[in-house]
Amino acid sequence: MTAPVIELAEVSRSYGDVQALHQVSLRIEPGELLAVVGPSGSGKSTLLQLMGTLDRPSTGVVRVHGHDVLTLPDRKLSAVRARWIGFVFQQFFLTPYLSAAENVANGLFYHGIRRSRRLRQAEQALREVGLGHRTGHRPQELSGGERQRVAIARALVGRPSILLADEPTGALDSRSGEEVMTLLRELNDDGTTIAVITHDRELAAGMPRRVELFDGRISRDTGAPPW
Repeated sequence: MTAPVIELAEVSRSYGDVQALHQVSLRIEPGELLAVVGPSGSGKSTLLQLMGTLDRPSTGVVRVHGHDVLTLPDRKLSAVRARWIGFVFQQFFLTPYLSAAENVANGLFYHGIRRSRRLRQAEQALREVGLGHRTGHRPQELSGGERQRVAIARALVGRPSILLADEPTGALDSRSGEEVMTLLRELNDDGTTIAVITHDRELAAGMPRRVELFDGRISRDTGAPPW
């Protein structure tokens, strides 16, 4: 049996007196496309941070490719994050004075690769998301949908095991949002494991698997693989 890309076992997270997650268990298998959906305050952001190793659980176990997050020192945890996890956020977080290729190349900064090679790989990643003709453009010269594609290319340029997309269409108009979701599905068809965190139930309904959160607990999982 193939090991999951990310596994949470009885995970809880509290911040002072606030319990953000309650004994959440979740496995994400290689090649999956799933939505984590729930209203504001349901625990989606906390779950994203735990899956992405940006935070550590109060109790329970989070594993990335079998590595227990709680047992890793910060330096190794940063290496796990850089090697295996790509992030896409609602706000694109592109550096305004850098070109699209330079922004994407920044996704390889911690990979120990020379700048010239980083730029070549960045240009290839931009071609893969349909922006091979915009590599020299700065963010202000791109549409919202194009900027999100740059952000996706940056997340994927290091060939991570999983892409975590936090409200990837939230800042886009409906047409650009549909184009971004089509791109994510195409990337998944090519083998990328993708988890989309969203409050949009209509968007989530189009996903092969939906994990629904409510009050910090998983209330429904439409495609949980067998344990």
